[in-house]
Amino acid sequence: MIDRHAALALALAVACGVAPLAAQQPTTVIVVRHAERAGDAAGDPVLTPMGDVRAQALSNALAFTRLSGIVTTQYRRTQLTAAPTARSTGLTPVVVATTGGTSLHVRAVVDTVRARFAGGTVLVVGHSNTVTGIVEALGGPHLPDLCDSEYATMFVVVLRPGVEPSVVRARYGPEDPPPGAACLR
Repeated sequence: MIDRHAALALALAVACGVAPLAAQQPTTVIVVRHAERAGDAAGDPVLTPMGDVRAQALSNALAFTRLSGIVTTQYRRTQLTAAPTARSTGLTPVVVATTGGTSLHVRAVVDTVRARFAGGTVLVVGHSNTVTGIVEALGGPHLPDLCDSEYATMFVVVLRPGVEPSVVRARYGPEDPPPGAACLR
């Protein structure tokens, strides 16, 4: 139950156009796929040497970004991708488990970003089948899943109250190999 005084204060703030400071600031969400993984996708593989290079390249690309948080999954490949950035920023990644299917995971990531990092900048390290879903759930366009060979893609989603989100698709680190025949668009 909401306290009547708190409800009245909130109603007055809304009526006067005053919002909490975090809600007034844009929220920037940087969404990437984990770096190159070793071996088969099954199980919980670590990164390849190229994946380690890419993880460091991500940290370098974000060196002048003031991060408020990092979100990963429970898998080592996402955590290892975020590790250099976590070390350089002193942040402990928030783990959002992939249990319950892709759509539930995407919703859990977006809810975590909005609840814990509103008004800040957060790095989200996901998977080929969740990155574009997270972008879309944040208000970006519907995009196909990333190709299996696609690791260098970075999406930057800027959320501003009352304004359509802006989305930038960028590249970082080493170039991706050419996509396989199953992924030609």
